[in-house]
Amino acid sequence: MKKIIAVLAALVLVIGCFAACGGAGEETTAGTDETTTGAADSLTATDGVLVMATNAAFPPYEYKEGDDFAGIDVEIAGKIAEKLGLTLEIKDVEFGSIVGGVQTGKFDMGMAGMTVTDERLESVNFSTSYATGIQVVIVAEDSAIASLDDLKGDGTMTFGVQQDTTGDIYASDTVEKGGYGAENVVRYKTGADAVQALKTGKVDAVIIDNEPAKSFVAANEGLKILDGEWTLENYAIAINKENTALLNAVNNALAELTADGTVASIIDKYIPAADDTAEETTEAAA
Repeated sequence: MKKIIAVLAALVLVIGCFAACGGAGEETTAGTDETTTGAADSLTATDGVLVMATNAAFPPYEYKEGDDFAGIDVEIAGKIAEKLGLTLEIKDVEFGSIVGGVQTGKFDMGMAGMTVTDERLESVNFSTSYATGIQVVIVAEDSAIASLDDLKGDGTMTFGVQQDTTGDIYASDTVEKGGYGAENVVRYKTGADAVQALKTGKVDAVIIDNEPAKSFVAANEGLKILDGEWTLENYAIAINKENTALLNAVNNALAELTADGTVASIIDKYIPAADDTAEETTEAAA
């Protein structure tokens, strides 16, 4: 809840970005209705291939099943690739390297339960939001931390986060800005590493998205999720700022996939609608 205003501000910037993408002098042919049904090889660095960077340690959005990738983002990306007449290729990388890789053209897009932030908007553009996520806090069942109000940035508590995520960014901010201070935050390469640190008493709490949190708590006895939302944010797809053709094409594909119920059905597959604690919702594509 602390960061809703910041997220909304970021979304305003995204909307402005979308409007700018169709300006005079820019390549706008990929923004037409024909984009999602015609050949789209020129939209990508490698003809016929849509390279997506992700961090496959974020269930149910992206994870590995043996040698295969699975999850909400994986399936939505696959449907987008189909719409564009491309073959999806997934690269599993560290979360913190996704934005930089998209910015330099190493990857065509980044999709990893990624939230729109002011800092990321300086490096990449973002698609229309396709889902809303909630960040929560995991603690030990016998922890003295009983509610979100008990969390303090006074040096008496340490917080585990996945490095470079919004949980990291927000928690590392000053107390005056709603964070707990960078000196009280311990960064891990994956959410699973942060949870393991909590289990062994190295941190007092873990800040992470709700759906991965539920998966981690279900797989690890002795942990619980505190009631309430730590923050609410929107997920979108990172795309190179110069590739307005791909941005428009992806937005058109998302609009079609949202309108025909595909996005909702994929999310419902991994987050059953009957689960009242699952607050993930699809967003209407603009």
